[in-house]
Amino acid sequence: MIGHIESYDAESQTGLIKSEDKSFAFHLDDWIAQVPPEQGDDVRFEEDEAGAKNIDLVGAYLEGPKAVKYRYLAALLALLFGYVGIHRIYLGHYKIALAQIVVTLLTGGYGALWGFIEAVLIFTGHINKDAKDRPLK
Repeated sequence: MIGHIESYDAESQTGLIKSEDKSFAFHLDDWIAQVPPEQGDDVRFEEDEAGAKNIDLVGAYLEGPKAVKYRYLAALLALLFGYVGIHRIYLGHYKIALAQIVVTLLTGGYGALWGFIEAVLIFTGHINKDAKDRPLK
């Protein structure tokens, strides 16, 4: 079954899982995930007469990464400040941003072309993820 941890008390090592309209008690001994349980975790478990057993986390498998950065803001930053890699800093790619600064300095400003090209790539969706592999809004 799939459920949601309603509560967990680390001191007593017991908690409550809610699935549909039912509640299931569990003990930490029935927990098989590598990290300790926390309130709000989505879990997969087997129903037992005493409660839940063989409890494992499933939230990472059910839900994909959520977008937190804006595509149009990144593209605007690339158009205006692409020569110094501000858009790459915004997206979390710090080493590429440093490379853009160096290229701009070494080429006498022609590195701005790099920023313009990346603005077009962001607008068209070819650059569509940040450094943590989350999609852009």
